[in-house]
Amino acid sequence: MTDSAPIVVAGEALIDLVPSGGGELRAHPGGGPFNTARAAARLGAPVAFLGRLSTDRFGLQLRAVLESDGVATHRAIATDDPTTLAVAEVDPDGAATYRFYAAGTSAPGLTTAQAATALPDQAAMLCVGTLGLVFEPSAGALEDLVAAAGDDVLVAVDPNCRPAAIPDPEAYRARLDRILARADLVKASDADLAWLEPGLAPAAAMRALIGSGRSTACAGVVTLGADGALIVPAGGEEPIAVAAPRTDVVDTIGAGDAFLGGLLAWWQRAGRDRAGLGDAQALTAAVRYAVAVAARTCARAGADPPYADDPRLAEAVGPPRT
Repeated sequence: MTDSAPIVVAGEALIDLVPSGGGELRAHPGGGPFNTARAAARLGAPVAFLGRLSTDRFGLQLRAVLESDGVATHRAIATDDPTTLAVAEVDPDGAATYRFYAAGTSAPGLTTAQAATALPDQAAMLCVGTLGLVFEPSAGALEDLVAAAGDDVLVAVDPNCRPAAIPDPEAYRARLDRILARADLVKASDADLAWLEPGLAPAAAMRALIGSGRSTACAGVVTLGADGALIVPAGGEEPIAVAAPRTDVVDTIGAGDAFLGGLLAWWQRAGRDRAGLGDAQALTAAVRYAVAVAARTCARAGADPPYADDPRLAEAVGPPRT
């Protein structure tokens, strides 16, 4: 970790319960923002996690994992509420779907007052998304954080939609639009976009999110699984395709989160800011790195992102500039 202003990743930390071959459930630390924070920190960026962590056994495990990866947890709020749980169901191709057990648990309870107090005075980036944008009061707290972000803060948004957990899709979309009004970088999977903008191809769907006055974003990035990623400039330029390296997939748990962590880590370590998102060459390099990070995550069970010195990252794209 460096002494630079940190990437603040705000949202949920939870436990993924993943079925094993023998039928039992294995507990893996997870949650989109939690995974993104770990990935960026493992890749050498200064990162702080902002969210609620339970004082129960799982919550202490989540805090310990963050700290072991170099994520600052002094901004996390301790709570006696039990840890939020997600049960992952993995299909034969390694793709995961989730059912969430959130009522009365740790992750959803973040309030605006807690978030505002915990936010560092200086932050290079603010990253929000996933269930933090769904459950109350955390969704309102994250919306308020984004609205209050300073002009020098790069705001990254990853909807990481979980339709089964969204009780009111219309209200969710309205909140997402308000958050996108201050977003600089939007990352979404092709599955996210198929739900948010049904009937549109991925590039057109991303343009619908970041265009037409709905967002101040400089660019959108669409993850396409084994097909890599697509950069969609906000200015109407042609999308840029970035291929994924060939990978023996164990599962895809946390791959999209690791992708975002890799992208933000590259951007931070390269000394880039929100204004630099208009540089297509730099953004392509960052996305190429992020695709390699996601591929390495898919090669291991659970959300287990690579470290900066992973030789496969160097082979694929070389290290991010510092």
